[in-house]
Amino acid sequence: MHIQIISFDGPRSSEVVEASSRAGRDRIAPLIEADPDLRAQLLGGFRGVGPDGAECVVILARDAAALDSLERLVVTSELLPGEDPTLLHRPSRVDRYDTSESFGHLAELLAGVQS
Repeated sequence: MHIQIISFDGPRSSEVVEASSRAGRDRIAPLIEADPDLRAQLLGGFRGVGPDGAECVVILARDAAALDSLERLVVTSELLPGEDPTLLHRPSRVDRYDTSESFGHLAELLAGVQS
């Protein structure tokens, strides 16, 4: 299993945070849903936003190729009507890791997935 952590440093305005949320929810998630192969390779993820608007997106995938496919999908997707490109910032950092172990209840949920 592979992990990608995408970080957006704060401070970020509420408008930038909402634009990021909308992009993920209304543009990127439907594109993933429309691609059965990518959907099968991506296990899910988490998005966290700090009080200063900093954001962290953690994505779990079966392999690194899925993360590469997701990146291509995101950077080549057309903006939706009303999306303001000036509010969509590039990440501060993108880090990738191979999973060495999982623990707690998450380990039980992912038991059949880790390789």
